[in-house]
Amino acid sequence: MTPLAEDDLADLRSSVRGVLDRSCGEPAVRATMATEAGVDLQLWQSLVREFDLPALAVPTDWGGAGVGWSAHRVAFEELGRALACVPALSVIGLALPALIASQDDTACDEIIPAILAGDTIATAALLGADPVAACAVRAVHESPSEPGWSLSGEVRHVLDGQVADLVLLLARTEDGAVGLYALDPRAAGVTIDTRVTSDLTRRIIGLSLNRAVARRLGDADAGARAVSSARPQALLALACEQTGGTASALDQSVAYAGQRTQFGRQIGSFQAIKHRLADVLVSLEECRSATWATVRGVDDDQADVELLARATAAVCGDAYVKAASGNVQVHGGIGYTWEHSAHLHVKRSRGSAALLGTPAEHRARIGALLPLLTETDEAHAWADEGALR
Repeated sequence: MTPLAEDDLADLRSSVRGVLDRSCGEPAVRATMATEAGVDLQLWQSLVREFDLPALAVPTDWGGAGVGWSAHRVAFEELGRALACVPALSVIGLALPALIASQDDTACDEIIPAILAGDTIATAALLGADPVAACAVRAVHESPSEPGWSLSGEVRHVLDGQVADLVLLLARTEDGAVGLYALDPRAAGVTIDTRVTSDLTRRIIGLSLNRAVARRLGDADAGARAVSSARPQALLALACEQTGGTASALDQSVAYAGQRTQFGRQIGSFQAIKHRLADVLVSLEECRSATWATVRGVDDDQADVELLARATAAVCGDAYVKAASGNVQVHGGIGYTWEHSAHLHVKRSRGSAALLGTPAEHRARIGALLPLLTETDEAHAWADEGALR
């Protein structure tokens, strides 16, 4: 990986924010929320064309830019700030890392170029705290002479599955091996189950499979390997989104506190409001520090990258919920109304905090990992009381 220079990252942030300011203001977000698909495909295509967004961290061997996750960190922060209804997390955080981790060079050669060009929207059904343990799909190779596998079972949560051209999912064979499979969600034997979620800026569906034909990627155990390799990148992408959302909620709170008057004073001059906003700012800086640490861990393939990613996910998940809820409190009654944008961040923050495991689940996993790292002298200074708070 060859990371972008600081000036280039600043230019990228400015350019992405400019596109989102023009195309993804609150009216546009609400309009997309009201559509059946719930995704702004035109905006997604613009991000692909103008910034090669899916390609930024993909190795050059697969046609990517190979500039690492520092660029994605900037882009995902801006997407989170704008509440952009695009499949970035599905494509970049879930599908591409899982596909590359399958080590199926033939499939990567066939599928990745279409994803990078924006011609294929791919997602991976790897939500929840432990996708391998939750795998409830059976895979049967019914005809040894045919390459396809028959999948049956339920996939409860598929992010952006309603617009996906390709879904990567886990399935378990009779001998217990968990593999990774590529499925056309519109193929015979696939039924899409609509899910109603509180966060309308992000859609999730379920899939019912009845002998649906799919392609196995990699070997029989590629599923567990894909989850292990792709998980830190998915957690990082989501954490960067949450960091951007935290910044946006704080900006809204500060702006309103400087405008609203009570008892002849701006409410921002009240000590209780000052303390609330200062606490959120401290949390925001913790998010930025944590995501930077995880960017380095992912790009350098550090041994403790899972620990870094989970600590970051816990910090950023809590920070976004606190900032979004506090934003409603600062606004008072108007913050509770449908017409105000504060509730959009509340719902996004709550949904995001459970999407890939809750902060509590991440901390529990950290507790299991820390002794292992200590034994191998891989524990780092960030794993102190402040970083794991």
